[in-house]
Amino acid sequence: MNQRITIDPITRLEGHGRIEIFLDDAGEVVSAYFQVPELRGFESFCVGRQAEEMPNITNRICGVCPEAHHIAAAKALDELFGAPCLPAAARIRELIYSAFFVTDHTTHFYCLGGPDFIVGPDAPKEERNILGVIRKVGLDAGKAVIACRARNHELIKKLGGRGVHLCGALPGGWSMAVTPEIAREAREIARQNIEFAQFSLETFHRIVLGNEAYRDLVLGDLYAHQTYSMGTVDAHNAPNFYDGTIRVVDPAGNEFVRYRPQEYLDHVAEHVEPWSYVKFPYLKNIGWKGFVDGPESGVYQATPLARLNVADRMATPRAQAEFERFFDAFGCRGNGPGGRNRPVHHRLATHWARLIELLSAAERMQELADHPELCDPEVRQAVSCRAGVGIGSVEAPRGTLTHHFTCDERGILTSVNLLVGTTNNNAPIGMSIAKAAKGLIHKGVVSDGILNRVEMAFRLYDPCCSCATHAIGTAPLEVTVRRSGDGTILDRISRGL
Repeated sequence: MNQRITIDPITRLEGHGRIEIFLDDAGEVVSAYFQVPELRGFESFCVGRQAEEMPNITNRICGVCPEAHHIAAAKALDELFGAPCLPAAARIRELIYSAFFVTDHTTHFYCLGGPDFIVGPDAPKEERNILGVIRKVGLDAGKAVIACRARNHELIKKLGGRGVHLCGALPGGWSMAVTPEIAREAREIARQNIEFAQFSLETFHRIVLGNEAYRDLVLGDLYAHQTYSMGTVDAHNAPNFYDGTIRVVDPAGNEFVRYRPQEYLDHVAEHVEPWSYVKFPYLKNIGWKGFVDGPESGVYQATPLARLNVADRMATPRAQAEFERFFDAFGCRGNGPGGRNRPVHHRLATHWARLIELLSAAERMQELADHPELCDPEVRQAVSCRAGVGIGSVEAPRGTLTHHFTCDERGILTSVNLLVGTTNNNAPIGMSIAKAAKGLIHKGVVSDGILNRVEMAFRLYDPCCSCATHAIGTAPLEVTVRRSGDGTILDRISRGL
């Protein structure tokens, strides 16, 4: 082994990470790793805090998905305090959550993942960003992206107390009721979101699927993996971002297991590697077999693509039409076990799945805003702490998010476990990077375009490394001491390298 390629930092993601690629003497890729060198340790420093503080502590994990952590923590408190959420409060939570989904998926498509397709994977790197996207799709489209994020964050602020790091959740309820004026505003925002989602899907069809080279990239094998898929579904097996049961299907599309979020430890375990602060969850009843796919490997994905794979239908009509179009495009519609769709394993299709979810979330917003009891004032209830366990789960944009709290009779937390969306996908991310590197790098020849295509393998998962860093004490570390001014290296201190 005589060459090492490092991509550091990797770009267009939340948090920090790097890719290490190792070549043999012939310049062929032997192995590649996705490393997350940062550590936040929320699971440790939350112990000893009051349980009711958790929605407002955990939503500081990052600035991208505070709503997901806020709501998951609130649902864990519902169980911990023995206070099922009041119906009107549950509608408010889901309305906020749907608005959050619209903004989050919009950010990824136009600012993070989309530039690879809309601008082009081989375009100069200084153009692969939101400004390059605006130059390609037009200034009006750029204004529509900004307007979409602005109106939804304004609604989140009015309903949740703050536009970022909201603070409305209470055990069993919500801090304030919805006024008729805000309900009318939510209906108008939902209508605009539906139009925006349809525009985004049309853009994807025109620019990505309408380009033969891009279509071959999406439909090709370079970014494909045959793994299990995980996602939350409702009683009719439609994806549900806020509530439901967790369904896992095998690579052929057979239902492998379905369980309540409170049972997650019976089905999921976490593997640790010494070179990353992020754990590697796997299906406990199959086991950890390493970074391999197939039905004998416990590796699974929990992504927008996975949520479509586990679903039999969508809950809203426009999203249902796109759902059928999606599986038709891959020849997977209706020819799986029992007449359900066969899973799509082409991971770049996750970008398309994300836009279908954007449309679904916008339609769900409209349903909730039109609900006759949205403005019901009964949103709070008296609760008291007790010793016990609370587990709450939602579908974060990046995957299934679980908060697991245990507290004593004073309401003081004695243990905390967070299984977040990106953590679920850590093993598939590493596998996708390694496969892309082996398929793209030969005889030691690399270019900026090739390395960007390797980065596309992680970017499609929309990872949020800030949320996902929890393993402590074993990851390698290197500190470089430089002289101020000229940058001369004075010393290097390493551990575990």
